[in-house]
Amino acid sequence: MSRVWDVPVDDSTRVRDVRVAVEEASARAGLPANRTATAALVATELATNLLRHADGGRILINLVERGHDAGRRAAVQLVSLDHGPGIPDVAAAMRDGYTTTVAASLGAGLGTCRRIANDFDLHSAPGRGTVVIARIGHEPAVRNQGPPPPGPRAGGVNVPLGRAEESGDAWGRVRVGDRLTLLLADGLGHGAKAAEASGLAVKELRGLAELPPAEILRSLGRALRPTRGAAVAVAQLDLREARLSFAGIGNIGARLRTDGAWKALLSHPGIVGAQAPASVPVQRVPWHADSLLVLHSDGLPSRWTPPDDGVLPGCDPAVAAAVVLRDAGSAARPTRDDTCVAVLTAGGVSRHGSGA
Repeated sequence: MSRVWDVPVDDSTRVRDVRVAVEEASARAGLPANRTATAALVATELATNLLRHADGGRILINLVERGHDAGRRAAVQLVSLDHGPGIPDVAAAMRDGYTTTVAASLGAGLGTCRRIANDFDLHSAPGRGTVVIARIGHEPAVRNQGPPPPGPRAGGVNVPLGRAEESGDAWGRVRVGDRLTLLLADGLGHGAKAAEASGLAVKELRGLAELPPAEILRSLGRALRPTRGAAVAVAQLDLREARLSFAGIGNIGARLRTDGAWKALLSHPGIVGAQAPASVPVQRVPWHADSLLVLHSDGLPSRWTPPDDGVLPGCDPAVAAAVVLRDAGSAARPTRDDTCVAVLTAGGVSRHGSGA
């Protein structure tokens, strides 16, 4: 699922571009006509809001699997990012039909987007901007479904270099019993061949999730030999023991926030499928109720500053990933590679989210 639509929204003509992109994504996901129409409505409203309230931004669209069951059908994920003034009254903005301007609008508003999307969440900070995420699945959303059930959640965002159609990065997660495994792969280089390598790593994870991280990496080394290889990191959360195990090969970055402080988890040099080391050290750390893990490819600046925001652990993980992506980059530091950020949270309840 490496296809990504990265649409800048800097004038009114881009609203149509966003709608066309989400309709194409919906077709690839096999969404029925009514859910495609829902996705188009959400996309149009998010793009319109970027122009109306934030003087523009960007919308990322890609296909993801909802929940931890890897066999579930693909959903369309929309991520809206901006560096605008933020939303002063989020509760008011979430009411259907809310507006602060007289600009033309569908009149749906964020409240309706939350109601018709299967998953919805947002994060807004004064002076830093707003991130909104919505996922549209095959089945209609259940009204008043409430917050997601407690427990760890994983999500991510993926941006190809130069708005290419495919990203050479990929992430995936699989839960087996009390173990949740999160993987991020960066195929060597970028483009279709890189996407082949990273996509295969994610696909193979489905049959390897019962293994510990070092064994997963060894198995992936054999599976990725026909490809150009990839940098791969594996984080595995053992819920029964409240412990996170991490192992990585290549230049995948990892930061763990726990007890209000950040620490780096280190990957080992090498390339999975090409030049992997004979043994890989595994780091094991406690996992707490406020823990948040960020994995990222080298498209993110190496010296990015982790967010000092106690709200993020309770957000949808894709929201947290998008906040990291937005705040780590700038026009002065353009990305030079595909960029993928995946986040694992302990599963606190968001104030604005819905779905699972």
